Amino acid sequence: MATLTTPQPARHPAPTVKARKLAYLLFERPDLKKAERFLNDFGLHTVSRSAEALYLRGTGPEPFCYRVTKGGDAGFIGIGFEVSDRQDLDRLSQLPGASAIAPVDYPGGGDRVRLTDPSGFTVEAIHGQTPAAPLPHREALPINFPEQQPRVNDTQRPPVAPPEVMRLGHVVLEVADFQATCGWYTQHFGLIPSDVQVLPDGSPAVVFLRLNLGDTPADHHTIAMAQGFMPLYSHSAYEVMDTDAVGMGQRVLKAAGWTHAWGIGRHVLGSQIFDYWEDPWAAKHEHYCDGDVFTAELPMGVHPVSREAMSQWGQPMPASFTKPKLSPTALRALTRNLRRSPDLSVKKLITLAKLFG
Repeated sequence: MATLTTPQPARHPAPTVKARKLAYLLFERPDLKKAERFLNDFGLHTVSRSAEALYLRGTGPEPFCYRVTKGGDAGFIGIGFEVSDRQDLDRLSQLPGASAIAPVDYPGGGDRVRLTDPSGFTVEAIHGQTPAAPLPHREALPINFPEQQPRVNDTQRPPVAPPEVMRLGHVVLEVADFQATCGWYTQHFGLIPSDVQVLPDGSPAVVFLRLNLGDTPADHHTIAMAQGFMPLYSHSAYEVMDTDAVGMGQRVLKAAGWTHAWGIGRHVLGSQIFDYWEDPWAAKHEHYCDGDVFTAELPMGVHPVSREAMSQWGQPMPASFTKPKLSPTALRALTRNLRRSPDLSVKKLITLAKLFG
């Protein structure tokens, strides 16, 4: 029986606000045309483009879910949460280091407060966006089962095209300061832990945090956070209609020459059928379908961490999926954070390397 021995992850009894939605992600890339080509092949639709910024969306009513700004380096900037009302923005604007409330020139408009989490990622809270008209998409394909066959005198021929991304689902981050960063999201945005995977000493290796929507079901996780030696983007995930869409995504992306990372398979925690691809800067992007949804009443599960716990079936997770790139910058961060972070130790990093390397 696995046991958690640290204060976090845990629900906060009185969060500053309760986020309603993961609204968008913010990236920086040196080549917007190359970024757009990958993201269109992946299944996102371009909303607007300029020499400085690119905005993309899924088929749902969100005006955009992915922003890329022009920059000298490829990097992940941060995330945007939708909050319920102007009062939520007021409360967040009073937090240390928060910006004032200001209008944005993003597609859909709205007002925003900008914050920085303890790991240095930008976090924007937005309210008042004007929804976009949903885009047309195919329906889920009818499936014939041995004892139930709804498809008679008809064939199964999904279109050979990039899969239609319905919406942004979640983002996964690596952090050195696990306790402080996890606690910040539970305290200020009301996220609640669905599952935590723990190391033999009871400290968390990965936590899956979901929105607290009360009796309304929420995705198993909106943010997942893994113990690492420095702040890093791990991957982001985008929901598609069904398993055929996941499979068609693999066909289209492979034919276009993009780099495959892992899949197809089914996760254990969250249950999603998944497939991972890398953009031109090796940033991982996931197609998924059939994920778990929980209401707020479900308590947190605690599980031992292992490579086998990452998927129920499919290709085993390759070592390259979690292998860090040990650049001079990363090595300096490793040395600095081992001295500074209460969550890190050489022993813990060796244990993680043995588990996943």
